[in-house]
Amino acid sequence: MQAVTDRLKNFLQYVAVNLIDEPSQAQLKVAELGPKRLRFKLVLAKPDVAMLIGRNGFTASAIRGVLKAAAEREGVQVSLQIHSQEEEAELLAKEGEH
Repeated sequence: MQAVTDRLKNFLQYVAVNLIDEPSQAQLKVAELGPKRLRFKLVLAKPDVAMLIGRNGFTASAIRGVLKAAAEREGVQVSLQIHSQEEEAELLAKEGEH
């Protein structure tokens, strides 16, 4: 499973770095939600979120499509979330309150 996770992570890093303006501020988080289930979360600078999502979400949709196709070949389910650093900080603060 680690080899599959690494390949998918490398793909996402390659795509994101080539589409955004501030790759040094980008973070890619991976969570294993269960056997053969992964969640990738890209945390980006706010202007980069808009760039990566694209007009009407077409860019993000295309990235998710390729990611899911690659994962399905290995029998793995994946999801991709794209957040700004501010949104991520809010989520972490809410989780800390509980």
